[in-house]
Amino acid sequence: MEESGNSLDLTGSWQGQYSYTRNKAPVAFSARLNESDSWLDGVIEEIGTAGEAKGRPIAATLQGRRQGRTVTWLKLYHGSFRLYDSVQYTGEVSADGQEIEGRWTIHGNSAGRFLMVRQGGNVAARKKRVAVKVPSGAP
Repeated sequence: MEESGNSLDLTGSWQGQYSYTRNKAPVAFSARLNESDSWLDGVIEEIGTAGEAKGRPIAATLQGRRQGRTVTWLKLYHGSFRLYDSVQYTGEVSADGQEIEGRWTIHGNSAGRFLMVRQGGNVAARKKRVAVKVPSGAP
């Protein structure tokens, strides 16, 4: 399968979760990605888990790039929640373009794993893979 051009176009709606290296519950999120000439932008929505954002819907913008099956982006949270700033993501797109899995870091202080699954298809099976692949406390 060709891995350049539009063969792995990531444009679309995604569901995912990220986990911390500490024993915290994984955080679910939804994302809308747009890819143009391997450049990525989009919006991520999740429920805050800390500080004044705890239990509240929060949003972030992402900007980055896909090179072959490798993706990198910076997520910038909207608003002025003290514990939410920017997060760097690095991951790999599955050969079929349906999953993105990788690692996130915050200013070198916090890190964890993430998994995103393109919406559609066998959602129940994909949700099960998300739960299995991204356990809380994963390094």
